[in-house]
Amino acid sequence: MAPRSWRLFHRWLGAIAAVFLLFAGATGVVVAASEFFGEEEAERERLRDVVSAVRIGADEAQWQAPLQRAMQAMAQKALGAPVDKIELKLKGDAPTVAISTGLADGGEDRRFVFDAKTGALLGESGYSDKPFLYRLHSGEAFGDGGLVVAMLWGLALVVLTVTGAVIYLQMRRPGAKGWRRIFW
Repeated sequence: MAPRSWRLFHRWLGAIAAVFLLFAGATGVVVAASEFFGEEEAERERLRDVVSAVRIGADEAQWQAPLQRAMQAMAQKALGAPVDKIELKLKGDAPTVAISTGLADGGEDRRFVFDAKTGALLGESGYSDKPFLYRLHSGEAFGDGGLVVAMLWGLALVVLTVTGAVIYLQMRRPGAKGWRRIFW
């Protein structure tokens, strides 16, 4: 391919991809900021050096009893609801059991958080397998078409990198010295 063709292809692909790259970059910054400044990250950091009292091979009641208390409390709240996910947090001063339920015909529904020591309901909220912001960033929020577009803009990044490298090597001056060998 002639040098002019490489530059023309690179330029057009770059112009089209710029819109998608701006979207991916902007949503990526928001995802990273929400992760960095979010409550869950603060809790992970707070408990990073704390050692859990529950040990593998020790008394199974240490983890079975909190789960059983939460399931009994859950039966009073939503008897017969399909359970999508159970999360035991046994580390720290306030261990919890989170039970996420689904809808009878599929999909996500509610998330219930219980005190692991007492079985008391601490909170109830909507539940989705992935936060909307993550689905937006990946393109999944727009369905399968959004995922295909996300794969294409990822591929566009690869193609832009390769064509940019080819253009760079074609423009290189063979007899240049010092910094001019790399930057001209």
